[in-house]
Amino acid sequence: MYGLCGCCWALRPRYKRLVDNIFPEDPEDGLVKANMEKLTFFALSAPEKLDRIAAYLSERLTRDLNRHRYGYVCIAMEALEQLLLACHCQSINLLVESFLSTLRLLLEADKPHLHILATNSFVKFANIEEDTPSYHRSYDFFVSRFSEMCHSEHDDPDTQNKIRVSGIRGLQGVVRKTVDNELQVNIWEPRHMEQIVPALLVNLQQHTSNNSGSPAEQTEVCFRELLGRAAYGHINNAIRPVLMHLDSHSLWEGRGFAVQCFQIIMYSIQSQHSHLVIQQLLGHLDANSRSPASVRAGIVEVLSEAAVIEATGSVGPTVLEVFNTLLRQLRQSVDYQLTGYYDNAGKRKTTSSEEKTLQDAVIKTIGSFANTLPVYQRSEVMLFIMGKIPVPGIYPALGSPNAGFEGSRMIQVMLLKSLLQVSERYESSNLLTALPSSFLEPLLSFTLMEDPEIRLLVLSILTSLIDRRHNAARLSAITASAAFDVSSLELKEDRSSRQDNLFMRKHAQRLYRHVFLACKEESSGRSHYQQLFVLLAVLTVELANEEVLVDLIRLVLALQDLASSNQEPLTPSNRCGIHAVCGAALHVMSQLGPPPPLQQHVAQVIDSRRRDAPQLLPENIFCDTDSFKPPDDELKVDEELLFVQSKICEALTASSYSAHCERFSSPYTPQLTDEDRLAKRKSIGDVISLQMEMDPQSPETPQKPQTEQITFETLKNAIEDRGFVEEEERRKRLEVVERFQTAPFEEIAAHCGSRASLLQSKLDQVFDLIIRPPPSPSGQSPPRSTPLYEMKFPDLCVY
Repeated sequence: MYGLCGCCWALRPRYKRLVDNIFPEDPEDGLVKANMEKLTFFALSAPEKLDRIAAYLSERLTRDLNRHRYGYVCIAMEALEQLLLACHCQSINLLVESFLSTLRLLLEADKPHLHILATNSFVKFANIEEDTPSYHRSYDFFVSRFSEMCHSEHDDPDTQNKIRVSGIRGLQGVVRKTVDNELQVNIWEPRHMEQIVPALLVNLQQHTSNNSGSPAEQTEVCFRELLGRAAYGHINNAIRPVLMHLDSHSLWEGRGFAVQCFQIIMYSIQSQHSHLVIQQLLGHLDANSRSPASVRAGIVEVLSEAAVIEATGSVGPTVLEVFNTLLRQLRQSVDYQLTGYYDNAGKRKTTSSEEKTLQDAVIKTIGSFANTLPVYQRSEVMLFIMGKIPVPGIYPALGSPNAGFEGSRMIQVMLLKSLLQVSERYESSNLLTALPSSFLEPLLSFTLMEDPEIRLLVLSILTSLIDRRHNAARLSAITASAAFDVSSLELKEDRSSRQDNLFMRKHAQRLYRHVFLACKEESSGRSHYQQLFVLLAVLTVELANEEVLVDLIRLVLALQDLASSNQEPLTPSNRCGIHAVCGAALHVMSQLGPPPPLQQHVAQVIDSRRRDAPQLLPENIFCDTDSFKPPDDELKVDEELLFVQSKICEALTASSYSAHCERFSSPYTPQLTDEDRLAKRKSIGDVISLQMEMDPQSPETPQKPQTEQITFETLKNAIEDRGFVEEEERRKRLEVVERFQTAPFEEIAAHCGSRASLLQSKLDQVFDLIIRPPPSPSGQSPPRSTPLYEMKFPDLCVY
């Protein structure tokens, strides 16, 4: 009977007849739409026949495909697509298996147009939303085949582009079909991501066309959609193949493509997951610590760009770990630069220029990361970096043991440059939190180092932290003239805040002392004196009140005396630089509140210098010009070229500054502390020699009694030292509490018993003095009566 039905068309099942009717005699005529509507109506009326309809369509398509009748193949695929779109979601699973098996046949063929046809059909299927999940459906073949199409190397460029675009669209369809359905195949598994991501990156790398049909355009759209759908646990699986692809194709060194990839990644993923990308990059940077400098520099540059994009939130829960990794790369780069090799075996050479390029990239990245953090975390980062800087005698030396002094110096310079990157954009309204003692003291110790580059970096860091109104750049620009107008600066409109006053009371003398001692360094150049002036001017603009301004003027007068004194071993260039700093600083101070007579006196001195001593003017000292050269012989400065203390005091009288004018009677004299002497050393051997200098002198050497002049500063410092005394008392109280909490009972009882016995003996002495009778006139002492508290009374005695 079955054979008879096959021969007699009228006896065939109705669904087969309806399927046969949709195929025309000539395939060029296309699908017979009227018969297709009948087939669709029948399928909707009898959904239990859908699987048979799909199986018969698939059978006809396979027969036509084997006979190379590609026109009928296209008609069969069109019919399957229309049935898919017309069927309800509940019954679509009856069609899907036959549909997917048909697509597999087309994708396994060797005809590009069939690949494109199958891909287009799959994309239409992927856009259908299904309510009924399918537990047995697999897309592994499609992931593999579409990824292979993305790597097509067809001889015809147009055909190659079409195949690649189809492969990209197919991968996009797989992602859409599977990513939101947890019951489907997990597309985020490493075995799938290792096929999908490289296939996308190859097209993103090789094609740069910007038209909408190019593989690059389609790749970027698909890549963004893939990353945008990634959940928290899928980010690592999506990023790891990107890193592997960049490694295997040596794309870090070009930097452009790597940066482009991670820009797409950072803009596509959800913002709360961006720190996972940063952590992946940091781990990859550590893994490539033995790679060439160009590779490490490329990874660091990508990190910098990623940090800029990720500026809306924190870089993750391990903020300090980010900076620790970057600082570790700096130390390793210094070691490689000193040894000339970037491996332990000494076989792979590196150059200083390559390592310096890497170091500059790391420093820039540290600044980029710091700019993404809130203010309180930037303070922690600055303290963290300061703790990593090797300071002889204070912090341990970093780097390899064989680096020596030069390695420590290079690390100091690199970390100070990193600190400068963080501080340049650090904005805090409270300097007590921006410059705590734990940060300020070690930072100031670097102002006395012999290395001029280190001193200049420290002065720049101090200036950037204090300069909250960003006047440093304006001050650096206007130092070309000693007669500039401060109206171009952004001045504070109100009086100094309470926090600023507390900061100056606590740290002003330390700042003044280090500015004074920094001016005495013989290795200082034009940039040092310019930065010293900018620091003094910023202090005046930001923190000066009447008392602070008077102290700053006293400091400037002390610097003028330093430059005029013959007892200091300063070169004529140093003396000219100090005089220029004094003139420029006083010119700024005189325009920020003091009465006009002070400004007139400063203007007269500057005019005299311009006429008789141009070597003392800022425009000749701060600016790097070849037209001016300091005198080679001893510098002589006349009295009319100097600022006179008496005239300054006279100018400040009868004003709000008159209450502080008595401070001019005691000239400013900085006290050299052990901290300054320690900071001056540059090696551990110098620290040992310092300890020998601090030992007690021999008895043969006569010691002169040290006398200290009692000044207002001494009394103020004594009051401030009260905090140390209170801290010592608090420590003793804590020791007592700890003893009573942890000591054995017998020890506590013995201790309290001894205290009670001592108290009883003291009371006996006091009572004895109280009850002792007065001496008699005859000189004979009366017999001693028994004290009342020693009398024995009967038990029944009633008082």
